[in-house]
Amino acid sequence: MHRSLLTLAALAVALLLVPAALAARVSVRVEGKTQSIFSALETRFEAGGNALEALDTASLRGEFYYHVTESSFGRYVDQVGRYPAGGSTGWVFKVNGASPPVGADKVELKDGDRVLWYWATFGPTGGPPTLLLTRTGRNCYRAVSENDAGTDRAANGAVLTVDGRRMRTRAGRACVGRHRGLVRATLTGTVRSNALR
Repeated sequence: MHRSLLTLAALAVALLLVPAALAARVSVRVEGKTQSIFSALETRFEAGGNALEALDTASLRGEFYYHVTESSFGRYVDQVGRYPAGGSTGWVFKVNGASPPVGADKVELKDGDRVLWYWATFGPTGGPPTLLLTRTGRNCYRAVSENDAGTDRAANGAVLTVDGRRMRTRAGRACVGRHRGLVRATLTGTVRSNALR
C-alpha cells in the first residue's frame, strides 16, 4: 500500500510539471483598435506553447474577451474585446516582430519570444507596420517600424509620449529627459509601440 501511494504521488507531481514544461515564458501584448488591451509593458510570464495559447493566457490575466472560429485555413481569432473582424479589418499576430505564415495554434513559442496581437486594417500592400520601442541610454529611446517579415527600420517621424509631453524623434531616436510615466511611440499608419519606464 505504501509503495502504491508513493507511485501515485510521483505520477501526480509529474502530471503537474508537464504543462509547465510545455509553457514558454514569453511577453504577450494586445493592441486594440483605439487603445492597449493588455500588457503594454510586455511583462514575461508562462503563456503556453503557441501564440493562440498565449492569447488565451493573456485573456485570463487581463480579463478580456476573444473569440476563435474555424475556417478553411484553420483556427482564426475573429474578435478581441469589442471589435469583430470583417472585410479588410481583423486581428493578426506577430512573434518577435514577424507575421508567421501559419495559424497562431501552429506557431511554437520558446522562452523569450515577444507575442503581439493587434487590430489591423489591410490595404493593397498588406497590414500596417508595428512599432517597437527600445531604450538606448538613460532617458533615451529608439523606435523602429517592423514589417510583416520582421525587418525593422528607423521609425522616422515617430512621436514619443511621456508625462503628457510629446517629442518628435529624429531617425526614430529621442531623449525625453527626466520622467515618471511610461514612454510610448506612435506614428501615423502603424500600430502603437510597447511602453517602457
